[in-house]
Amino acid sequence: MTILVTGATGNIGRRIVDHLIDMGANDIRALTTDPVKANLPAGVTPVIGYLGRPESISAALAGVDRMYLAPLPKTLDLTLELARAADVSYLVALSGVGHWQAHADAVASSGLANTQLGPGEFLENLALWADQIKTTATVRDPYPGVVEAPISMDDIARVAAALLMNPEQSHHGRMYAITGPESLTRAQIAEQIGVGIGVDVAFEQCNRDEAIEALQPAMGAEAAWYLDTVADFIDKPQAANQLVAELTGVPAQSVADWARQNAALFGVG
Repeated sequence: MTILVTGATGNIGRRIVDHLIDMGANDIRALTTDPVKANLPAGVTPVIGYLGRPESISAALAGVDRMYLAPLPKTLDLTLELARAADVSYLVALSGVGHWQAHADAVASSGLANTQLGPGEFLENLALWADQIKTTATVRDPYPGVVEAPISMDDIARVAAALLMNPEQSHHGRMYAITGPESLTRAQIAEQIGVGIGVDVAFEQCNRDEAIEALQPAMGAEAAWYLDTVADFIDKPQAANQLVAELTGVPAQSVADWARQNAALFGVG
């Protein structure tokens, strides 16, 4: 059984490689533009290629049974065509709804057996508040009441790896909107970061322009885009589910647990 992981040096793809190894996979190909930089574990076969250049992945697909597809909408149709031509039997795709609906529809209609993962906010995005917490122990944000159930990239990777190792037919054609273990307001998320790092973290509502200014050192021009994606959920609270536990046997990481694990980001430890 040969598994191809695309985006294998990215934040999620690299974690998928590690989890596949932990689960006993012994024929993993990792698509990367720079095998040296990738620093892949022993036994993983690096294959030079990039989804943005689909012609570069044909060789990587030869003989592949299962595949993790990182999201790159601009070349998605051709990538799916190449996967079909290579007789890939099963595809796990990072996707979603809303902004990602066209991407999800293309995967669903590809003719490939597939499961899609549609996570919401990443716990790692909370590092955008790190400088504020370090310097003032206060998060300034315009949307205290927006409800989210953020999930860690590692949990996303664990789910993807579990599906690749056990591609049961019951998962085929499904979109799993995987989440963290509980729904929290943005103000409560800031509080739970404080619980995790052992610091009382306050929340102060500010206007959008002030929030953009606070985030620009970390995000630059993307700060406005990020806040607008959060604003889209003002009247759409995200309900938490337990899909991570159901699909992997291990519960998803909480905000406090993630913050504790990454306390150094917030100037603690």
